[in-house]
Amino acid sequence: MATAMERKLGEMLVKDRVISKQELEAAIKQQEATRRSLGHVLIEMGLTTEWEMAAALGKQLNVPFITLSHYEIDEQVLASLPKDIVRKYKIVPVDKTGDTLTIALSDPSNIYLLDELKLLTKNEIIPVISFESDITEAINRYYPGIGEKSGPAIDEALKEIEGMDMKAAVKSALEADALEVESANDEPQDNDEDGGVNDAPVITLVNNIVTEALKMGASDIHIEPYEKKIRLRYRIDGKLAEMPGPPKKFQNAIVSRIKIMSELDIAERRLPQDGRFRVKIQGRPIDFRVSTCPIIYGEKVVMRILDQGNLMLNLEDLGFEPQIKAKLESSILRPYGMCLITGPTGSGKSTTLYSALARINDPTKNISTIEDPVEYNLVGINQVNAKPDVGLTFPAALKSFLRQDPDIIMVGEIRDLETGSIAVKAALTGHMVLSTLHTNDCAGTIQRLINMGIDDFLITAALNMVEAQRLARRVCKNCRTEYKPEKSEILSLGVKEADIDPNQMLYKGKGCEVCRTTGYKGRVGLYEVMVMDDRIRDGIMEGLPTNQLKRVAIEQGMESMRMAATKKVLQGATTIEQALELTIDD
Repeated sequence: MATAMERKLGEMLVKDRVISKQELEAAIKQQEATRRSLGHVLIEMGLTTEWEMAAALGKQLNVPFITLSHYEIDEQVLASLPKDIVRKYKIVPVDKTGDTLTIALSDPSNIYLLDELKLLTKNEIIPVISFESDITEAINRYYPGIGEKSGPAIDEALKEIEGMDMKAAVKSALEADALEVESANDEPQDNDEDGGVNDAPVITLVNNIVTEALKMGASDIHIEPYEKKIRLRYRIDGKLAEMPGPPKKFQNAIVSRIKIMSELDIAERRLPQDGRFRVKIQGRPIDFRVSTCPIIYGEKVVMRILDQGNLMLNLEDLGFEPQIKAKLESSILRPYGMCLITGPTGSGKSTTLYSALARINDPTKNISTIEDPVEYNLVGINQVNAKPDVGLTFPAALKSFLRQDPDIIMVGEIRDLETGSIAVKAALTGHMVLSTLHTNDCAGTIQRLINMGIDDFLITAALNMVEAQRLARRVCKNCRTEYKPEKSEILSLGVKEADIDPNQMLYKGKGCEVCRTTGYKGRVGLYEVMVMDDRIRDGIMEGLPTNQLKRVAIEQGMESMRMAATKKVLQGATTIEQALELTIDD
């Protein structure tokens, strides 16, 4: 049965119109059957969210709410509670001042737990509210081996190096490979056939960090040194997730090992360096782009994973709606002109560009690309790696391409006036030019090109199409649940009240092992495509500001990013929260 306090919480949610009276009674009946807390039942039934529950609890109990991911908790504070207590009750110590200990927990109404903690620690306990998912992530971060582990392979390697001397660790980092590592120019490095050195613990640790990232479907690996620890994070489905980090004293050995694999200068620690390496796992080649950057406590390393096996070259597989796909294809299949793919870093621009190239790849056409670096190899296309240190820049390569009888040219990114000017002139002289640009939306691309110094009349003459995109987190198919949204939630997306279907159902993920309790697994593309027509060209020549140009494009039939996101929400592919986070109101 629901306690008096839980009933009071439910009544508060009804009063705030978060749930209805009937929904509260249904949740109480469900609670009686499952014997779980009313809060858990309400969230599992999709009747409320962690945000709404935390707000109601805080209001009821006058307890502040905190986001643990915004805090860096001191090790001495973490040691205030035994690991088994942390795991058992899903709590995290946040701060300690004298005899007062601040504890983050998802249900501060549990007075019995607070009393037990007071007896255990001999401290006054101050509760603060945090999401249960936030608490689980913090436990994974601060208490290795508790909650979700990084993986047995990493744990074993950590145990091995724990007792090693630092000099021995650095020496082991310079030994031979345990993975099949190849250099950037695809020439295999020498491997010692003697199995002894392949078991060097630091090498094993780095190799296992890489393989665990691949198993978890990560796109990037971040290794970040702080004053007292090393933070290891994987970017999974667009969000960084923290893993147990290696001991601080082996920081230099780990960085040196990665530099050796990437053929970087291990003696240079003052300047950023960029490199790459390739590994073979189960016979499958996977490329890694490596970037090191000196920060105040050492060198930060970021490794981007480029797995050709995961490359999707079909526009439909990328989530393009039929109408959007048709607009994109009609633009890139024209004999000449410029098509631009835009969006922030990590929005999937390169994948869309490669998909477009695959669509127009034809033995009768001469296709050349200049990239920095080449991420994926495409058969039938002449791909060039930019090498600015020897003079092979984007403009230099473009000038060379124009002397090689090209039909289609792809420029990895238009970064400056010289590159943009040559690309525009190529588009005006009978070539199809594809490229990317870092802008927020299609209309903003025009202003970006003008700010570079490209004349507006050249832009209107050369440009065929601009496509902007984002990647939204996809609702986990394993744990997704259907719920009926409030009208206010639908209205927040910009849907007109008259267009709202009163029977509309949406989806959200409850959280499970498959999605690491996040409720999301994988990503889905959000796209807007602005095809140039006379009205849009006139707007550019008139000098219309970005917002007015966007309005003209929508009137001409462009589906904005917010509209695309709304469509994916109504289809059940993503959530309202993702749509509001990634797109802006039109």
